[in-house]
Amino acid sequence: MQLIGGVILSLGWVPQIIQILKTKSVADLSLKSYLLILLGISLMEAYAVSLAVTGVGLAFLITNTMSLCVVLLVIILIVRFQSHK
Repeated sequence: MQLIGGVILSLGWVPQIIQILKTKSVADLSLKSYLLILLGISLMEAYAVSLAVTGVGLAFLITNTMSLCVVLLVIILIVRFQSHK
């Protein structure tokens, strides 16, 4: 269940990424909000790593890492396309 739920949550960011790439517009996105989301996921990532080291929580680590990557990609796109004003 963790793996399926985590994959769905990670894939939930894909439409936003596609929209940014299509429109090259991030005018309605808040960089501060995405940075806070990144901070929260990063803290959960540290916890996920500690669980995986002890032999449990591998699914949590995998799905959390996926979320970390896609949110980081959104942030990179926001920074990139904000400068194209």
